[in-house]
Amino acid sequence: MQLYHHPFDLDSQRVRLALEEKSIDYTSHHVNPVTGKNLDSSFFKMNPGGRLPVFQNGSHILYKTIDIIQYIERIAVFSSGSENISSSSKEVIEWMQKIQEWNPKYFSLFHVPEKYRIYVSKFLRRVVIARMSESPELAGAYHRKLKEAYQTEEKLKESDVLIRSKEHLIRLLDEAENQLSETPYLAGQEFTMADVMLIPVLSRLVLLELENEYITGRPNIAEYWVLVQQRPSYRKVIGRYFDGWKKHKTLLKTWCFVRVRSFLKRY
Repeated sequence: MQLYHHPFDLDSQRVRLALEEKSIDYTSHHVNPVTGKNLDSSFFKMNPGGRLPVFQNGSHILYKTIDIIQYIERIAVFSSGSENISSSSKEVIEWMQKIQEWNPKYFSLFHVPEKYRIYVSKFLRRVVIARMSESPELAGAYHRKLKEAYQTEEKLKESDVLIRSKEHLIRLLDEAENQLSETPYLAGQEFTMADVMLIPVLSRLVLLELENEYITGRPNIAEYWVLVQQRPSYRKVIGRYFDGWKKHKTLLKTWCFVRVRSFLKRY
């Protein structure tokens, strides 16, 4: 089993948390979207959208996060041979879908300083153009990716895009806060795949230094956040990259790569 992912990507974090929680072995392939590695022709042929994560088991390839997680659950049930292990309940799946409906893309980009955001955006557009010329057979897919990049920049000029994203996030967190007043985890007494979906959202808020605004003021979520950070899966998938000084190392390494490639005009 192969997983193409990156520590920055929320959906990649969700899939890796599921793999760790279910103790599934897999081969890890880092594909950094900020440096344009998801635009390499080898990856683009497998996934023309260039999005992460991508899960491959033999000839079977999955792109959608919830589909991948449910597939992982089926593998865990089959591997264990135990009747005590079951797939996610209807309630868990409903939570998973509800969390997935919030798109972190524009929310995250709005909170990145504009000069850095624009610099990386220009770099990635140049990467797309370079790859298009290297692989003319994929020109149509690359053109769609380039169009998407320009549309993203236009969306970021609209203040109501951020407002709608924030309102959606607040509704989601408020609902989670209410649920966590009754149970220690999102879908009951036990840790489930619903928690796997929520943890990266909270981690992203902390990374963007928005913990006080969105987490601290919700006591049940704040307590839950402390609890889930103790899990080995969290420490391996997220904590090792973003806890404390590690987040600066992770982000600085990527920023230096983009700067050097831009300076050398090697896209």
